[in-house]
Amino acid sequence: MFFLLSLLLIVPISTQAEMFQWVDNNGSKNFSDRPHLGAKPLKIKSGYTYHQIKKVYDGDTILLTNGLKVRLLGINTPEVKRRDKSTQAGGEEAKRWLQKKLKNKKVRLESDIEKKDKYGRLLAHVFTEDKEHINIELVKQGLASVNIYPPNLKYTDELIKAEQQAEQARLGIWSYQQYAPKPLSQISQQRVKGWQRITGVINNIRYSRRYIYLDFTDTFALKIERKAEGLFPVLESYMGRPIEARGWVHRHKKRYSMIIRHPSAIINR
Repeated sequence: MFFLLSLLLIVPISTQAEMFQWVDNNGSKNFSDRPHLGAKPLKIKSGYTYHQIKKVYDGDTILLTNGLKVRLLGINTPEVKRRDKSTQAGGEEAKRWLQKKLKNKKVRLESDIEKKDKYGRLLAHVFTEDKEHINIELVKQGLASVNIYPPNLKYTDELIKAEQQAEQARLGIWSYQQYAPKPLSQISQQRVKGWQRITGVINNIRYSRRYIYLDFTDTFALKIERKAEGLFPVLESYMGRPIEARGWVHRHKKRYSMIIRHPSAIINR
């Protein structure tokens, strides 16, 4: 047993651990993960790899000095101005906060089920050397909304709790009129698009081969992939109740839809 534990000391480990060392009557060194008479604590350094930041693109995307682009998991921040996109309220604020937070700091990455997104970016939870979980901190500050994208479900409960606290305190985006809940009547009138909070009552449920549709009206529906149905409560429980749906509004001809990937995007009101 002690021989195996000795080997562990020369192999990087992924969490901070406490080991104990003592010398027996034969003068041999022994190691264990449990206290022993005459043993002294032996600190084991983490085997995590830390990276330096080269650039912050926006509140949820960074570039490492090794050339890898990283998209922060579980969150979404408003857009900043780019060639094909205009600035959204809160976008520059989130970017500045992240630049200041990561300046002269190294980070470690923690991945989930999916390692990369369709753009080739690494998907990760980002932690600083002093153990700050950047994804959650952005949500706590009201600089990001929760965006759970199954099968990546790490830290879901912590992210949702952070968002609830920021929303109740009306921090960041939760104080902006642009992100206030909108009744369905405003959708067609204002040509609403992008990330929105929509309120209404589900009046019908339809099933297709790929999607389940929760209909607010004949022209606006929430879309849930059938493979994700197991993440949700019984869908009939949404019927006839006022809810708020959070996500990206899409328009096709005169019909609107919003893809819902996780139950955290539907709030009972």
